[in-house]
Amino acid sequence: MKIVICGAGLVGAGIASHLAEEHNDVTVIDASEEKIQRITDQVDVHGVVGTASYPDILSEAGARDAELLIAVTESDEVNMVACQVAHTIFNTPVKIARIRHQPYLDPIYGDLYSPDQLPIDHIISPEAEVSAAVSNQLRVPGAFDVKDMCGGRMNLVGVQCNEVSPIIDTPIRHLTNLFPDLSMTILAIIRDGKLTLPRDGAEMMKPGDRVYFVCDSDHLDRAMATFAHEEHEARSVLIAGGGAIGQMLATEIETNFQNTKVQLIERNASRAHFLAENLREARIFNGDALDSNILAEADVGTTETFVAVTDDDEVNILSALLAKRNGATHAVALVNIPGFIPLVAALGVDAVINPSQITVSSILEHVRRGRIRDVHAVVEDLGEVIEAEALPSSQLVGKSLREAKVPKGVAIGGILRNDKVIPARGDTVIEAGDTVAIFAARGRIPQVEKLLSVRLDFF
Repeated sequence: MKIVICGAGLVGAGIASHLAEEHNDVTVIDASEEKIQRITDQVDVHGVVGTASYPDILSEAGARDAELLIAVTESDEVNMVACQVAHTIFNTPVKIARIRHQPYLDPIYGDLYSPDQLPIDHIISPEAEVSAAVSNQLRVPGAFDVKDMCGGRMNLVGVQCNEVSPIIDTPIRHLTNLFPDLSMTILAIIRDGKLTLPRDGAEMMKPGDRVYFVCDSDHLDRAMATFAHEEHEARSVLIAGGGAIGQMLATEIETNFQNTKVQLIERNASRAHFLAENLREARIFNGDALDSNILAEADVGTTETFVAVTDDDEVNILSALLAKRNGATHAVALVNIPGFIPLVAALGVDAVINPSQITVSSILEHVRRGRIRDVHAVVEDLGEVIEAEALPSSQLVGKSLREAKVPKGVAIGGILRNDKVIPARGDTVIEAGDTVAIFAARGRIPQVEKLLSVRLDFF
């Protein structure tokens, strides 16, 4: 498939890398010659230097033959105009745009994005996506990654093993006997930055491992307890950073979290005043999240979850560590720079939120259409979990998973059939119409396509 990506920042580079690995014809546009040089050196893509909304630049990038345009430059306006030009001049079938400025996203202006106005097929809002991810984190504070699947009937959870977990050093195949009524399947183990997908059940989890599992949402508490994580939904939250993400998160807590106290620290005085006027119940502090006195004034010592979402990675990491040191039970930090992510957990931060990874997941969800319902990229971009419908032609249908010859780098996590979650076991038989949670290691999407007998890229 021919794809044009506008913007070679973290998100543009990330999505270009994913799509190029799957043998798509990808061209990336960016005004920075340095960024284009870097991405063409690292990834098998074409590069064009220029402003992505200019018709001549889009033409040079091959927009006339493109099936998909993804606009993720730093400018909302460039992204919107690029989609308009691609539609009007080049008749590009599908346009996806990242839009960050909240007034553009106000529902009262929804008609702006109709086919006769601004023809954008899918809008990605990183701030809204990140706020939703943090909200999930607050509901399951013992996890470092949480994703609802199958309309909320199934959960994908990433959790870190500790020394007191009752399943440490136990072969995974024995878990069914130990917990016969628990609908949970171990999907992947990340140890020292390396990914392992259990195949014969002989693998054992060790302290420090980061483990992804899929479970029936009704069994989530029991599944977390097997990892010695029995933390309850956060009842007190302290947010560092009152930008768009911080405001959205505070609003989400006020609206959807009952009996949860929310406080927010914002360094800019005028912004703090704005937040105080626009948030109903949140208590606002004007100050620096790295100031121990401000943290003490905000009662960080009795806070269940501290969330750092400023626009500075270093402030987020350091304030999260400082909050933990001063008594916060859990700490979550927003980190943009990929190289920081593997280091943060080792320092003691409980969970990392990476906006570019979340945005890439959202884009992939729209790119992988047809029978694909959802896509979620896992930590450190080591793979992705796909929610897909099993077609009658699929190699998975009508035979046990043991007989289906699931390729290396791919694991089946769970099946939803008639609103019932079925854990994946060797003797499990998938039927046509089932919704299946599939883990695919990085670069294994072609094997998943073959397994499902359907292309995942575009329909």
